[in-house]
Amino acid sequence: MNKRIGLYGGSFNPIHNGHVRLAGQIRRLAHLDEVWFMVSPQNPLKTGQDLLKDEQRLMLAQRALSRHPGLEASDYEFHLPRPSYTWNTLQALARDYPDYEFVLIIGADNWESFPHWYRGDDILSRYHVIVYPRKGSDIDAASLPENVQLVSTSLINISSTDIRRRIAQGRRYQHLVPKAVADTIEAYQFYSL
Repeated sequence: MNKRIGLYGGSFNPIHNGHVRLAGQIRRLAHLDEVWFMVSPQNPLKTGQDLLKDEQRLMLAQRALSRHPGLEASDYEFHLPRPSYTWNTLQALARDYPDYEFVLIIGADNWESFPHWYRGDDILSRYHVIVYPRKGSDIDAASLPENVQLVSTSLINISSTDIRRRIAQGRRYQHLVPKAVADTIEAYQFYSL
């Protein structure tokens, strides 16, 4: 039987408890064998964002997920042409892992902008998509195409932007990220001004 792999893409700048909890919930609810955190080197919709280096964000993700079987940090997109378009990633994965079934995991806010995605219609015609709730985005499950599933995960109000701001201001943030991530951020002085 083929493995079902959920692809959860993002900058993960930094990865936080919300990302980890959400992926665990989706893995269970959607019956996925694994969830791969696709650390994105450059999101076409977020150009100019102040990112840690690719390898640093990957290291944080690896450390965050080391105690979570079935959740894996991936540098796959680091080796693809930039910017990283989801369609190109899916096509490359299908070539490299022909025995795996890949399922795209996106937030409701991304589903609302999906008509603007590069080759979004092609993605929908070939892949399953799992949509999770996001505050401020109201998705009607009945309106979704057959291969798009809205999962009922908890709304977790943590943002990487807020974490970076807290670190830069010398405020407490450690409760928002896995301990291994906080330890690494402090050891390397990531996000400090």
